Amino acid sequence: MNILLAAGGPISNWPEIEEHYDFYVGIDRGSLFLHQKGLPLDIAIGDFDSLNAQERENIFNSAERVVTSPAEKDNTDTQLALELILKEQPNANVTVVGSTGGRIDHFLANFWLVLEPRFRKYSQNICLKDKQNTISFLLPGNHTVTKEMDKKYLAYCCLTPVSELTLAKSKYILDKQEVLYPTSYASNEFIDDYANVSFSKGIVAVIQSKDA
Repeated sequence: MNILLAAGGPISNWPEIEEHYDFYVGIDRGSLFLHQKGLPLDIAIGDFDSLNAQERENIFNSAERVVTSPAEKDNTDTQLALELILKEQPNANVTVVGSTGGRIDHFLANFWLVLEPRFRKYSQNICLKDKQNTISFLLPGNHTVTKEMDKKYLAYCCLTPVSELTLAKSKYILDKQEVLYPTSYASNEFIDDYANVSFSKGIVAVIQSKDA
């Protein structure tokens, strides 16, 4: 199952939503953005404090299901939404939009979600997207990264210490590099339609990007 989570970041930073998703989840103001785009709204989740009374009424009337949270809480609405979805659909592929633009504290909270023990085992099923970037996450093992047609650049961001990092089939390569602290190997490039990466310990974010 492919699930789209729409967070409340600027809609101008969203990628084109061309792929058909099986399930659409709006997170707070992201619910309004899905509604405005004429996309389904299977679940609306959040405290909805960013919406005015009329917007809340529109969302509550159009959503198949509404899950409300208190304004003051230990989790962000995105954490709550991701936890809910992975509990109900643990094998789903989850694409998150509206999570990278706007406030940088919100972006970092979303970027680091996969480091939480409750989400880490699902890392490889989670992807963050905006109109310039696709961020996916890898756990230890051997991986093939398939080039997106419109992307030129490739980066490997070690979110933790990483052991035996090996990069192949890309412009700049590494062979069993020990990475002792979080490091971004930025501005690499594809040389073919795919690249290879492997490591034995840690977690790595793979970022495909293009210039604006």
